[in-house]
Amino acid sequence: MLARVLGTIALEAEIAGWDIDVRPDGLGAPIGTGNAFDGEGVYSEKCAACHGDFGEGIDRWPELVGGEGTLNTHDPIKTTGSYWPYASTMFDYIYRAMPFGEAQSLTFDETYQIVAYLLYMSDIIDEDFELSYLNIGDIIMPNKD
Repeated sequence: MLARVLGTIALEAEIAGWDIDVRPDGLGAPIGTGNAFDGEGVYSEKCAACHGDFGEGIDRWPELVGGEGTLNTHDPIKTTGSYWPYASTMFDYIYRAMPFGEAQSLTFDETYQIVAYLLYMSDIIDEDFELSYLNIGDIIMPNKD
C-alpha cells in the first residue's frame, strides 16, 4: 500500500473502513440477522469469560443484565435494560469494541445474535425474535427516555 500524504482527500475506500456507525433509528445497520437462541452460544464463546454466563459480570468487568432502577442511585448499574436507550447503539458499540482485545472480529450476524441474547436476557424481546438490520431501530428500550 502506498503511503498517503497528510492533508490529501481521503479515498472512498478509506472512508468506507471507518463509516460503520449505526444510528438510533437503525440507519447504517449492516445486513444481518440473529436471535437469542443462536446468540447464547456466541455469547458463551465470546463474552461470558468477562461478563459471566448470565451477564452478571466477572471481577471488575461490567454487568450486562439487571440494574433496572439504579441509574439515579449512588452506584448505578449500566446494563442492557437499565442504561442503553437504543438497541442499535448496543450493536454499534459491541461491533466496534468487543470482544476486548479483539475489536471488530465479530461478524454482523454474531453481533446481531449477541444483541438479541442480551435483549432477551433483559426481557425486552422474545427468544425467537429475529433481530435484523430491518428492525433494530424499532426496538423500544426501557431507558429510551
